[in-house]
Amino acid sequence: MHRTPTHQNRVIHRRHPPPDPLLLLVSKRQGKVYSHPNGWQAPEECFIGLDGVRGDLKKRSFAIRDRVLRWIGIPSSIGIGPTKTLAKFANHVAKSSERKPGIYPVQHAQVCDLSVLTQQELAELLRATEVGEIWGVGRQISKQLQAAGVQNAFELASMDPATVKRGWSVVLERTVRELQGTPCIGFEEAPANKKQIACTRSFGHPVESLRPLIEAVSEFASRAAEKLRSQDGVTGSVLVFVRTSPFRKTPQYSRSIVVPLRRPCSDTASIAGAAIMGLKAIYKPGFQYAKAGVMLLDLSSSAVEQIELDLGEPESERDRNRLMLALDAVNDRWGRGTVKIGSAKFGKAPKDWTMKQERRTPAYTTEWDDMPVARA
Repeated sequence: MHRTPTHQNRVIHRRHPPPDPLLLLVSKRQGKVYSHPNGWQAPEECFIGLDGVRGDLKKRSFAIRDRVLRWIGIPSSIGIGPTKTLAKFANHVAKSSERKPGIYPVQHAQVCDLSVLTQQELAELLRATEVGEIWGVGRQISKQLQAAGVQNAFELASMDPATVKRGWSVVLERTVRELQGTPCIGFEEAPANKKQIACTRSFGHPVESLRPLIEAVSEFASRAAEKLRSQDGVTGSVLVFVRTSPFRKTPQYSRSIVVPLRRPCSDTASIAGAAIMGLKAIYKPGFQYAKAGVMLLDLSSSAVEQIELDLGEPESERDRNRLMLALDAVNDRWGRGTVKIGSAKFGKAPKDWTMKQERRTPAYTTEWDDMPVARA
């Protein structure tokens, strides 16, 4: 996908990403600030296409950075370049200029726009960058390039792409072409929908009785249904499994079952009901269960199901869909688990089946008990 020099790509990278699950929540909020990121490369960074965007890109980028800092409290670095690789490189320059002054000119700190640089200025930045810092150049490839006399990014960008392809790989060839300004890595406008959706967990303590297993499977089914609705899908069948720990010297048992649904849906109650039905069919007393999970199979688009609803399906089906929209809206606004189905245990009391998560990041943004307290 070719772009003229004025149509740049921008990569936003958070400099100090917090661990999961807080990282994922902040990523979601940051994505809303950007409105339409063209592709998350990782939870802490994304690419945004700037085709057709006019005006001072650096000024716009500083405005975005300031907004993210004010609204979310996350410092970020922004790089602008004609290709994804150069945008990543620009982001590296922006981040390093702020954190390690002296490597790059200070005017590139926080936001680096390669589109306004001369060829000589760009070459100087590339010469100051070790070849291993370039996106797509791994540790082993970096050693091989250095052994071949390629020490910095400028020397890599000066190589003949055909020679690179013969000597290394087509992946490194694309990297060289991107450094030379030729886009070779396109955008994914929207990630492909998953063909299966699963939610599985290992328990913090062995579970023997059926009741806590029902609670766990209900929560797993709820989470899977939430993921399903986020991609506007429906499921035709539900797989549920339980197993003991293969690392314990206790009686072993592992079993799964697939429960077909009456009609494809994304309704949490229907999916959880099928999962519980399957669990009761495979559960055997006398075993110490260590893990359980729910997987949604036979996925399809909800648009097809909507057509069938419009052709005369009972009003109750429409009500269920509206109920799920309301449930997702409440949980999105007030935090996951604010509204649950009845088979999932409420309250903050420890559950036998929950993971230990002794090093879990506190839920600063969604749990009152985890909110930081400042004392004067």
